[in-house]
Amino acid sequence: MSLQKVTFSNSEGQELVGRLALPADRHPHNFAIFAHCFTCTKNLIAIKNISKALTSNGFAVLRFDFTGLGESEGDFADTNFSGNVDDLIAASDFLSENYQPPSLLIGHSRGGAAVIFAAANISSIKAVATIGAPSNPKHVRHLLKSGLEEIQATGEAVVHLSGRDFRIKKQFVDDLETKSLPETVKALRKPLLIMHSPQDDTVGIQNAEEIYRAAHHPKSFVSLDGADHLLFNKEDSIYVGEVVSGWAKRYLPITDRLDANLKTKHHVVASLDAYDGFTTSMKVGNHYMVADEPEKYSGHDFGPSPYEYVSAGLSACTAMTVQMYAKRKEWPLENIEVHTSYSKTHAEDCENCEMDSAKIDTFHREIKLTGDLNDKQKKRLMEIADKCPVHKTLHNETQVINMLLE
Repeated sequence: MSLQKVTFSNSEGQELVGRLALPADRHPHNFAIFAHCFTCTKNLIAIKNISKALTSNGFAVLRFDFTGLGESEGDFADTNFSGNVDDLIAASDFLSENYQPPSLLIGHSRGGAAVIFAAANISSIKAVATIGAPSNPKHVRHLLKSGLEEIQATGEAVVHLSGRDFRIKKQFVDDLETKSLPETVKALRKPLLIMHSPQDDTVGIQNAEEIYRAAHHPKSFVSLDGADHLLFNKEDSIYVGEVVSGWAKRYLPITDRLDANLKTKHHVVASLDAYDGFTTSMKVGNHYMVADEPEKYSGHDFGPSPYEYVSAGLSACTAMTVQMYAKRKEWPLENIEVHTSYSKTHAEDCENCEMDSAKIDTFHREIKLTGDLNDKQKKRLMEIADKCPVHKTLHNETQVINMLLE
């Protein structure tokens, strides 16, 4: 994934700050905009995980801070729900002017309500996905209950939300009263994906039911069973990103990304942004993959490690080679499993074994052959395993030739 900082202006001329994530080849088939939850920011870890899942599936994702939050300019006290919708329209205009019009809107919590309203005003949007969204923007009133009386009496109040103090003005509350999400979603007539957890104790599951009943087909509901409202569990947020990616592809124009000119003659491209730690997006032949390091090595474990990919190549090549040989001989090999692990160990007969340079790369490979094979056939197939091309490459002297691309 390639990540870049972007800025654009809201309807009041204030600067909004976002991050635009692109797939490894920088040629997304569609652009999406992500709207964060009430008082959250674009940097919520769940949003990052969802974005990474989307970029791994070829989408570009713009996540930004609403006016008055995070890195964006403006006073939160002067914002309201209508302003959030306007910010989404401004984000759409930015993408249209500088990249291509967005086709997918994704919103979390109150951001989910905002994307439904925004989708009605952005013609390029072909599909909308909500995550834990309230069925009406007025839902946030219960979060303000400690200050509602003061707001009505004095025009504003300081309300403690998500561990921070926010100044809320009466215009914010009044604006909520003018918005009817059921009416808007009923008139939307765009594919809608509703994702919600039955255990959500911030925005109850009945909100998803109300949105679903109001919407026209095509509409879909996915239960995020066991997830909390903010998707703190990494597996939950990654799952959301994968589901949205798969669902959206049914309704969006997906161009053949293989025709996109990568300006490379190689088979593999890996892209790693400074913000992503070890999480590396890759295009391998016709496929898109993610590499990472385990959490114990300061990675996020979003994908296999580089050496695990090497081990995977050896395992796959071994299985293919042995199965191909067995078929050619018409031997009854029903299945082959190749279990491989990598380590760097001391050669038993090496000199200077106390030095790191004296260690050799070792692949431990165990092979399971299933089928009515005799001992002679099994022995021969094990010999063939050592003749797979990747095995030979690992044993041969190799070279890596570097060239700096401008």
